[in-house]
This record gives sequence, structure tokens and C-alpha cells, in this order.
Amino acid sequence: MKTLHRALADYLKVRRSLGFKLKAAGEMLPGFLAHLEQAGSLIITTSLAVEWATLPQDVHPAWWTSRLVAVRGFAKYLQTIEPRHHVPPLELLPHRRSRAAPYIYEPAEITALLAATTTLRNELRTETYRTFLGLLAASGIRTGEAIALDDTDLDLRRGVLLIRKTKFGKTREVPLHRSSVQAVARYQHDRDRLAPRPRSPSLFVSTVGTRLIYQNVHETFLQLLYAAGLGERDPRRPRIHDLRHTFAVRTVLAWHRAGEDVEAKLPMLSTYLGHIGPSSTYWYLTAIPALLEAATARLERAWKVLA
Repeated sequence: MKTLHRALADYLKVRRSLGFKLKAAGEMLPGFLAHLEQAGSLIITTSLAVEWATLPQDVHPAWWTSRLVAVRGFAKYLQTIEPRHHVPPLELLPHRRSRAAPYIYEPAEITALLAATTTLRNELRTETYRTFLGLLAASGIRTGEAIALDDTDLDLRRGVLLIRKTKFGKTREVPLHRSSVQAVARYQHDRDRLAPRPRSPSLFVSTVGTRLIYQNVHETFLQLLYAAGLGERDPRRPRIHDLRHTFAVRTVLAWHRAGEDVEAKLPMLSTYLGHIGPSSTYWYLTAIPALLEAATARLERAWKVLA
């Protein structure tokens, strides 16, 4: 069993060196090894993998699938060392959690959301959240990425944000529109006036000069959502992450309307968003009517040329 524990440590190290965080797998797989040990097996078998994956009761079936997926990754690694290890078929627990359809904001709704920041009453909070949400909408970066930004990550001269060691362990540069650069620069000036002795090097700060906390950002966002009249949208309430979805969809829509080669440019958008590849970006491209209309119009023009 010590050999399996060493193999697990090596597996996690190799995968993480490739940019995969494997946080959930790192937490779950030691429990799976304990299950193998209890069963007296030094080999991963399909039956033991499924038995362990379905141990939790009163959980969503997607959680069983997630546990089996974690075992499969480790089993594939082990099988290259010892062919007797089984790689359990995913078809045995095929359930997938349904993906909620993203909410695509209209430009007027984003404007209303930013205007609602005046209801926060504290001038620093108003300026912080107006600029913070404006940057999310204008750049498509993740909420956590914006929270993690330091002053030194913004190059005003070049108009570029440095996004460090994010979701997949990557660091990337995100170019900003000149208006966004100017808005962030104004915020820095106002922030330094309102919080002259910050307790953090972060770009966006709380009222006491510390880095923003995700839970507080989420709660404030909900407050602003209702203040902007967007809290009762049907069939579901917009999320802060939907600003990122909206950025991706509007970017592709603009490319369609400009007659650009969308397929050729999609890898650029993937890199900009920090995705591992275009396949991840496709999840963001919800078929909003305007996007379908633009794509259909291009297809019809192509047919006319061929005719």
C-alpha cells in the first residue's frame, strides 16, 4: 500500500506541474486508497472503484461521477506502470450535472448595475465597486482574478493587466481598451485620496484598506443587482460570473457583424479569457437571438455567393 501512496503523490505532482490543480482529486483519492486497503487489494478494480464512488448517500448523482472521474485519472496513470490496474468505464456512472444557462446582460443593464453603486453610500465602496464591476464587464476576467490584482499588475503606459497564476496555473497579459485604463487610473487616484494608508498592495480595496473578500463581493453584488432592478429576472437571477459570459458572447457577435473569421479568431479569445483551449470557450457562447441572427445572415450571404 505504501507503493500506491507514493504513486499517488507522484501522480499529483506530475499533473500539477502541467497546470492542473487537482484540488478535489487530491482530497478524495487518499480516501479511495484507504478503501482499497480495507478491501485488501493492491490493484484498482472496476468494482472497488464504483463501490467507493457510490459510498456517499443522499448526494447528487453527479458527485458519484466526480469521484469516479478522480479514480479514472489516477488509474490511467497507474496502468502505464502496472497493466493489471483497471480503468473503470465512465459509462457506469454517466450522470452529469446540468449546466445553468448563462444570463447575457444588455448594455443598459450593465449601465444600471454600475449606477446602482451610488446606493452604497460610502464613497470608497462606491468607487471600488463601480470600477471593479466595470472592469469585469469590459475585460471578461474572472472575479477572483480581479480581486487578486495588485497595483503593480496594471501597466498604465501599455494598457495591460497582468493576471498571475490563475485557474490553470497560467499567467497571462490582458490588454485593455483605453477607456478602461483611464477608468482604473481614476479609481487609483480616488482610492489613494480616500484610503491614504492602505493595508494591502491590492488594486481594489475595502473601506479599511484591505483586499476584497470574495464572499463580501458576492453579497454586495446581490445588493446592487436588486438596486438596479435586476434581482427578479426570470427564469433565474443574473450572476456576477455572467459578466464574463456576456463579454465572450458580445465579442463573438461583434466579429460576426464585422465579417471576421470567427473560427480562426476563437483561439485568441480563449487565450484572452485564460481558457485551456477553444473547447472551453464554446461553453460561453450561448445562442442569444442576436448571435444566431448574425450567424444566419453570414450563412445566407455565403450561400448567395455560391449560388
